[in-house]
Amino acid sequence: MIRQLVRSYVMLVAVAIALFTVPVAFTLTDQLRDDTRLAVMREANAMALLLGDDRPVSCEALEEMARAYEDEIQVTATRNCAATLPRPERDAALEEALRQGKPTVDWGSDFIWGDHLVVTVPARQQAGGPVVGAVRIQYATEEMTSRLWSIWGFRAILALLVLVVAALIGVAVARRITRPLRQLNDMASRFSDGDLTARSPVTGPPETRTLARTLNQGAERLDTLIASQRIFVADASHQLRTPLTALRLSLDNIADGVDDEFVREDVEQATAEVVRMSRLVNGLLVLARAEAKVTDAESLSLMDIVEERLAVWRPAAGERGVTIALRGSADDRPLALASPGHLEQVLDNVLSNALEVSPDGGTITIQVASRSGQVVLTVLDEGPGMSDAEKTRAFDRFWRGQGLTGRTGSGLGLAVVRQLVTDDGGTVTLGDAPGGGLEVTISLRASQRSGG
Repeated sequence: MIRQLVRSYVMLVAVAIALFTVPVAFTLTDQLRDDTRLAVMREANAMALLLGDDRPVSCEALEEMARAYEDEIQVTATRNCAATLPRPERDAALEEALRQGKPTVDWGSDFIWGDHLVVTVPARQQAGGPVVGAVRIQYATEEMTSRLWSIWGFRAILALLVLVVAALIGVAVARRITRPLRQLNDMASRFSDGDLTARSPVTGPPETRTLARTLNQGAERLDTLIASQRIFVADASHQLRTPLTALRLSLDNIADGVDDEFVREDVEQATAEVVRMSRLVNGLLVLARAEAKVTDAESLSLMDIVEERLAVWRPAAGERGVTIALRGSADDRPLALASPGHLEQVLDNVLSNALEVSPDGGTITIQVASRSGQVVLTVLDEGPGMSDAEKTRAFDRFWRGQGLTGRTGSGLGLAVVRQLVTDDGGTVTLGDAPGGGLEVTISLRASQRSGG
């Protein structure tokens, strides 16, 4: 926008300079040409009067006058009284002067002038009398050309200086005009990055001040609503965890003191529901924290984080005979842009789901690769997979699949994964694994310091 404003301002000044300067320069050029023509024509007429006079004193005066101007002009004549003057070359201009008695002016070029101005004037014995000869003056236009360059050069340099000054003024004015918009953009960028305290100064013209006030009010209201939501989630989680823990302890005590198998079975079902409700509460807390605040992304080694989390999950997988295999070059360790702690939560949720649906003795494959400015993490399992309809609903909150043990999940794992990955500017997709099962593909922005 600044470039467009400066370009428009400089273009307007350039048009104004062209409209006011170029006509003046052309006028001065025409005036210089007319003044020179009149001066040379005046000298030529005076010499023609001397040439037409038969008295010796007139011829002597003509020769003396020609010698006086020999450094500036070249004089030629046709009469014998001017014997010391060279004879002009017979051409159309000379013939016209001798036969028709008309003076001629030849600039040597249709565009401004040539190297010489040639003036041919007929000489008469008396006013209205017959033509007895002609005088030709050849005037060098070198001095005129220098003055012409001075006229145009001065105005060109002046115009260039004015355009430079106009560009500098235009930049200053444009930056001042667009400053409120840049402030609004900075506020919007900080707000989109999760800084809900970002506000824009109310400055500039009335329109931008109104827009800034509107955005600030909207941000204030949104910040208040989210703060209320955080308080509610914190209070609700605190209030729910205590009775759930007490309820589970009570059910365990009842189960220990009951001998009736039917009652014990009912207590175990109630205990399972309490455990599932506890998972829901914990999942809601994780999701609420993920949505609460977006921190600045950092350059993190995805391979290091994957290896760290696999060291935690392999013992649990080994209890069921499930193998977790990591595919990728040990030398290729791309850096991904992610908020601290996000990748760990993403891996934990994806691996938990994969392990939950994997059959005993199955394999979970993890791949890390760099692709055109992105770092891609792929997790493949050998479970039952998902249909297309299930894939479209998999990221919905509280939706649970029909895997081997999917009924025991909270339905919040993939919702948390998508929230965290989206906050870091990435994407997560679900597909079919080549050998059957589900393929989870997570694409993150590659750091500029990444080798990929």
